[in-house]
Amino acid sequence: MAERRPADRPRPGRRPGRAAAVLLVGLTVGLVAAAGCGRRTPAPQPSPTPTPSATSTTGPGLVLLSEADPRILTDIRYAGPHNFIGRPVTGYAEPVCLLTGPAAEALRRVQDAALVTGHTLKVYDCYRPQSAAEEFLTWAGRPDDQRMKAEFYPRVAKSDLFDQGYLGAPTAHSRGSTVDLTLVGLPPPAQAPYVAGQPLVACAAPVPERFGDNSVDMGTGFDCFDPLAHIDATGVSATAGENRRLLRRLMTEGGFVGYDREWWHYRYGDEPWPDTYFDLPVARSSAD
Repeated sequence: MAERRPADRPRPGRRPGRAAAVLLVGLTVGLVAAAGCGRRTPAPQPSPTPTPSATSTTGPGLVLLSEADPRILTDIRYAGPHNFIGRPVTGYAEPVCLLTGPAAEALRRVQDAALVTGHTLKVYDCYRPQSAAEEFLTWAGRPDDQRMKAEFYPRVAKSDLFDQGYLGAPTAHSRGSTVDLTLVGLPPPAQAPYVAGQPLVACAAPVPERFGDNSVDMGTGFDCFDPLAHIDATGVSATAGENRRLLRRLMTEGGFVGYDREWWHYRYGDEPWPDTYFDLPVARSSAD
């Protein structure tokens, strides 16, 4: 999602990463107090569009996850129509996962640990351009555009998505060290492709009814704007709860920090760009 997360407070004293001439978008923002998984936190609020800085001689040092670890599966939802706005999102030129080098290396170690449990990781979103986050804000301001409501937010009014913490900007994804992901059993089951215009089923419906993602049961689908998507939700099945705890353990032990409203969202704790948001396209050409 595009939310401005309570756990994403900038940390002073970090030094920028590798050199590359790119346009940086956004600098330090005042974020709300940090909070761990399961704690009650203030709802994220939209923020003004960050003003571009001058052209810098340093860049985010993005790498392709497919090169850092080709074992990890990808299902980049914002590059296609199967997402909460129902169309490809601005800035997603290719369905690839980009991450900063340290975050990609940390995720490779998590994949090693996941394989031991009989699972592989699958990522839905990684680095996200600031322009994409701004498109989410624009979409949220169009009350008549609710074509994907039946699947992604059937029990939440679109006008409440900000107040309930499901949307906001800027987003930690634009700093390059945040990933949305799940677990898939081994060997990975086949997954039927999404067909635009197909009947929508609520993301919190039982597994046999909702979209046929090949993920293990996590209690809801990805990007589900629903209380059942909260990481410690009590209304999910015992199996879904176990799967969420396994993902959280693997990611936490790998150095990532979760977000209490989304079981799929994790930020690398030692991210190299804690204060800076980028607007490079999601494309192979953006990798160093």
